[in-house]
Amino acid sequence: MKMVILALMCFSLIFATASAQGIVVPGDADGDMIVSDEELELAEQSYSEGKITSDELEEIRHIYEKYPITIVDSANRTVTIYKPAKRIISQGTWTYEPLFVLGAKDRLVAITNTAQRVYSFVPEIEDKPTVGEYREIDYEKVLENNPDLYIIGSDRDIEDIEDKLKPLGTTIVVLKFSQINKFEEEFNTLSKLIGDDTNVEAFLAWRNSQLTQIRERTETIDPKIRVYNEYSDMPWTTATSGSGTHDVITMAGGYNIADVLNMPNSAEVDPEWVMVQNPEVIIIPAFFDYAPTDLTRYDMVSTENAKQFIEDLTNRAGWKEIDAVKNGRVHVLDGECSACSCRGGGLIGVCYCVKWFYPEEFEDLDPEAIHREYFEEWLSVPYQGVWAYPQATA
Repeated sequence: MKMVILALMCFSLIFATASAQGIVVPGDADGDMIVSDEELELAEQSYSEGKITSDELEEIRHIYEKYPITIVDSANRTVTIYKPAKRIISQGTWTYEPLFVLGAKDRLVAITNTAQRVYSFVPEIEDKPTVGEYREIDYEKVLENNPDLYIIGSDRDIEDIEDKLKPLGTTIVVLKFSQINKFEEEFNTLSKLIGDDTNVEAFLAWRNSQLTQIRERTETIDPKIRVYNEYSDMPWTTATSGSGTHDVITMAGGYNIADVLNMPNSAEVDPEWVMVQNPEVIIIPAFFDYAPTDLTRYDMVSTENAKQFIEDLTNRAGWKEIDAVKNGRVHVLDGECSACSCRGGGLIGVCYCVKWFYPEEFEDLDPEAIHREYFEEWLSVPYQGVWAYPQATA
């Protein structure tokens, strides 16, 4: 009798994707979120009777063999996952490119308006439902799109988000993708969440081999070139230790002059301080969504905006005496390349910066060629646009 009841439950629940009580695991008949030996046998029997498809049986077997799994997210939260995520919404913008590299674009059931603008060059992204800006999420729309995984890019407001999504039982995970040295761990975690590591080994090998070569060639350079960075949309705000921009600069063999400020992530500096520090190179991380005018973007052809921005910047009082300005070493770099680890796991920004920092030592390096390869090989998108100015090529 127990087997009959269990079988009936299995047939009714085996492929429900969600319910008002929470996420349902395919093949789990008793509601404990785990596919047992007995439940797998029932699924195999259902398949032999033509009640489920071979694909459905394969999914149940995969869950039986691989799940549940426990991950530790970027906020050091321990989260248990009971099945591969099939319906994903990411509030954090920097998670999208890793998802694209993993081939999980089709699992995005909705996206932020921010991501829709930033990644308008990715096919089908403009057709996705939207749930508001990443800082102003419309949780009613999130609920309407019924995600089984909701990814956030910071550890702020986690409890509030959990309360809002409680009716769905949605798994909530923090993945920041902000620091280069944490990219590999976060990328592997993301692959576990979607239950697909097909591209993981090849992509990490491509990324890591090039970062290793750069590190080996810069570690003997002494002294390191002195670099100042300033966000395009926030005058006198510089990225400090703990930020993605700091990681990009240091991985490229530069010395971030803001490292001495002992402020996490960013700090506002005095104009006089910058002149006293006299940086040899200045990097401007440019976020087109926030800058006064677009400096970088996929569908841009002209570099006139970036050129004008640099001219205005270098006309600040006293800046003509800064070495970086005197020597024409002020550069604009797209924010997705320079302020996080999402663009090629941080590789692309490092390539541009190391070419700017040490052009003679890296005469053979072509950052744009590597950027092109990333777009076409890993994003499956034709390469174009303005991402860096002045351009750094071999």
